[in-house]
Amino acid sequence: MIDNSVKNWYVIRAVSGQENKVKTYIQNEVQRLGMNDYVSQVLVPTEKVVQIRDGKKINKEKVYFPGYVLIEANLSGELPHIIKSLNGVIGFLGEVKGGNPVPLRKTEVNRMLGKVDEFSVKEETVAIPFVVGEIVKVIDGPFNGFNGSVEKVNEEKRKVEVMVKIFGRKTPLELSYMQVEKV
Repeated sequence: MIDNSVKNWYVIRAVSGQENKVKTYIQNEVQRLGMNDYVSQVLVPTEKVVQIRDGKKINKEKVYFPGYVLIEANLSGELPHIIKSLNGVIGFLGEVKGGNPVPLRKTEVNRMLGKVDEFSVKEETVAIPFVVGEIVKVIDGPFNGFNGSVEKVNEEKRKVEVMVKIFGRKTPLELSYMQVEKV
């Protein structure tokens, strides 16, 4: 009797951009073959990214390790061959040609799973929507309706310094990303 309670984490190399499809294929195949005892979980680590389009916040999930899917499983018997034969799967990471898949070390797993948890909690990062020299319109605050050019972009504070003409004189304003939009 094989002890299928002993499971390790492995990394599956997948076609980039198809990580979630591969995850679904693996889960469906394991279910179909009744091998749920052998596979605990299949993960595609993602991070939340906020992009600003047309002045609106758009939350997107971005794959943190493009081209890789993590699996906690007991890779015995036919399971490795079944997984390798699935659409979008290139193979296992760390395997010697024809050899066995190499499990991740506990420290690596903890670091990666820590990252996964960290991302779900971490403040969402904003893709920087503005560049220096770009003309923007102030859409919020006392200078609503004014146009100006971006002088500085402060990623950490998520603010831009905009040079606006007020009463014929150029005046710098520090505004958050949400207070301006592209013209």
